[in-house]
Amino acid sequence: MKILVLNCGSSSLKYQLIDVDTQSVLTKGLLERIGLEQGVFSYTCKGEKHTVECPIHNHTDGLRMVMEALVSHETGVIESLQEVTAVGHRFAHGGEFFKESVLITPEVLEKARALTSLAPLHIPGNIMGVEAMAEVLPGIKQVAVFDTAFNLTIEPKNYLYGIPYEYYEQYGIRRYGFHGTSHRFVAKKGAKMVGKYWKDLKIITCHLGSGASICAIDHGKSVNNSMGMTSLEGLTMGSRCGDIDVGALLYLMERAGMSVKEANDMLYKKSGLVGLSGGAQDMRDIWAGRNEGDQRCIYAFDVFAQRCKKYIGAFMAQMNGCDLLIFTGGIGENAWFMRHAILQDMEWLGVDVDMDLNDCTAGMDCVISRPRSRVTTMVVTTDEELAIAIDTYKIVSA
Repeated sequence: MKILVLNCGSSSLKYQLIDVDTQSVLTKGLLERIGLEQGVFSYTCKGEKHTVECPIHNHTDGLRMVMEALVSHETGVIESLQEVTAVGHRFAHGGEFFKESVLITPEVLEKARALTSLAPLHIPGNIMGVEAMAEVLPGIKQVAVFDTAFNLTIEPKNYLYGIPYEYYEQYGIRRYGFHGTSHRFVAKKGAKMVGKYWKDLKIITCHLGSGASICAIDHGKSVNNSMGMTSLEGLTMGSRCGDIDVGALLYLMERAGMSVKEANDMLYKKSGLVGLSGGAQDMRDIWAGRNEGDQRCIYAFDVFAQRCKKYIGAFMAQMNGCDLLIFTGGIGENAWFMRHAILQDMEWLGVDVDMDLNDCTAGMDCVISRPRSRVTTMVVTTDEELAIAIDTYKIVSA
């Protein structure tokens, strides 16, 4: 069964065509600058990369280009579009409506549209992708996979903020947590790697990349997540601030004369590693700057590591222990030097890592803790697109 996985933004569209039976990617691509004067369509198939520059007026036009590429005599990977069984969409936010992936119906779309205020930069693009797909392939089954759904098992004691309760009732202000698809995927995969069932374990998953979050998973249920109502809270990220004293933000807005829009732009795009280091966002660049004695890069590196360590310790305390500690995402999988910094001096928590093994492990599935370690520490490669494809397959098959 072949599933098309889409991740649509307001002016971009990522896709993968996945054969669920073999769990292999047949082709993948990215459309950028949709709706602007000149768009870019880049895709890979059969090991070759292709790039087309031309106007892409809207998501519908973009998807027509994708469909043509899928069946093209030169670059195609299928003979007919009828081979595409269903389409799975990544939705950024499901609010409290969606506790699991669902078949998309008009009612589902209306509920998703009502959540736009929770993710105004993402949900409109998600919906555009669904509507465009319905135009390009009328009648095809489409499934929504929500990035927040896995975290809806978090209890009120962990999702409520200490503000008047009516704001939760009226506006839905609470912790939702994100990266749920990835956290669930690597928790299952990591447990299987060590011959155990994930619902029998206490697991902490660290999804570390440009966006980053840590999730506490107790016997198959998310019980806490470092991200909050939005993707700003928690860890210091590529260009996002992570935890900040709200009073400090209010003080800054008043003293600097910042508007809400300017503050929003600063928190999402000019903070985190970028803000601390003075412009570097890639962890490899920050590591290089740190080794050269760049004080700003030293600050950025150390703040990132310490924030991760803080959440790992907090979640171990909450669950009264941990069986698996998993690192994933671009930084988690590849930046051995960041894992090294995070995992130092954690023996008292039962984390005993073979640093020689850790320091030569990048981009591969591997246990990096010593056999005597009470907490099995691992690097597990994530695949959110495959997770979306599997969810989609299960729903349309049912």
